[in-house]
Amino acid sequence: MNNSIPPCKELGSSAADVESLTLIQVFGSVLAAAFGVQSRANKRRDFARGKPLHFILAGTMCTGILLASIIAIVGTVA
Repeated sequence: MNNSIPPCKELGSSAADVESLTLIQVFGSVLAAAFGVQSRANKRRDFARGKPLHFILAGTMCTGILLASIIAIVGTVA
């Protein structure tokens, strides 16, 4: 007998779930979260496809850039 039933996929596994976020998407999400304007769709995308380490690194980099900018501005004005 020939079994013609295709193998079932795991729940929640599709091509979109396997792909990770791009660098621009990660930084966009970090900046949107910093201002508190992240959309529900992007938040769901981030939790489904994003990796925590990428968000931690992007957040740390954005914080460092912000601090360096503030130090540079204060140093220029003072």
